[in-house]
Amino acid sequence: MCSESAIKFVQSCLTEEDVRGKQVLEAGSLDVNGSLRSFVIGLYPLDYTGIDLVEGPGVDEICDAEQIVARFGPESFDLIISTEMLEHVRNWRSVVSAFKNAIRPNGTLLITTRSRGFGYHAFPHDFWRYSVRDMKIIFSDMIIESIQKDPEAPGIFVKARKPPSWAENDLTFYKLHSVVKFQRALAVTNVDLRIFDIYWKIRNSLLKVCPRRLRSALRGFRNRFTDDGS
Repeated sequence: MCSESAIKFVQSCLTEEDVRGKQVLEAGSLDVNGSLRSFVIGLYPLDYTGIDLVEGPGVDEICDAEQIVARFGPESFDLIISTEMLEHVRNWRSVVSAFKNAIRPNGTLLITTRSRGFGYHAFPHDFWRYSVRDMKIIFSDMIIESIQKDPEAPGIFVKARKPPSWAENDLTFYKLHSVVKFQRALAVTNVDLRIFDIYWKIRNSLLKVCPRRLRSALRGFRNRFTDDGS
């Protein structure tokens, strides 16, 4: 899954040196609205593997991103790409940790994801929003080569490299902005999901019958409960 702006970001910052003769993994590779596969393969990787939770175009193997290390082993890839997936991952710490541990020293990680202000879009779920500050903290144990805001929609793009001497940072108590809880949170529980599902159904029903002014108020209501997203 990939947006046009995410494709442009990867094309602008990924070099042949990053790819040629390298082992490449794309996490969340199902081609729904665009893919980087042909571009990356054009930079001559040794191997390119696309994983996702379901079969479809661009998917070579069914594998949960949390299980990358268990499936392929530690330090198995020189480049990991994840576009428009990380906001949909409930256990984001586990996935980020898997990315970091599956990359070899001096390997590259490319991530694009959504920031606060981007609408709820379940595929099949939608949990988190990331800011520049979040990415600087989450990847403070890596060499961050680029952090950019999506110029077309609320989102964040990151290119980071794993240093030869690497020690993973502890993100156990780090809170992200949750679109399910309307605030920063450590986790999203099953109860949170049930409450949000009720809210979402009521909201959508009201939007269909309410006057335009009230519809606008309903859309802006949850902003009262969000952090500043800095």
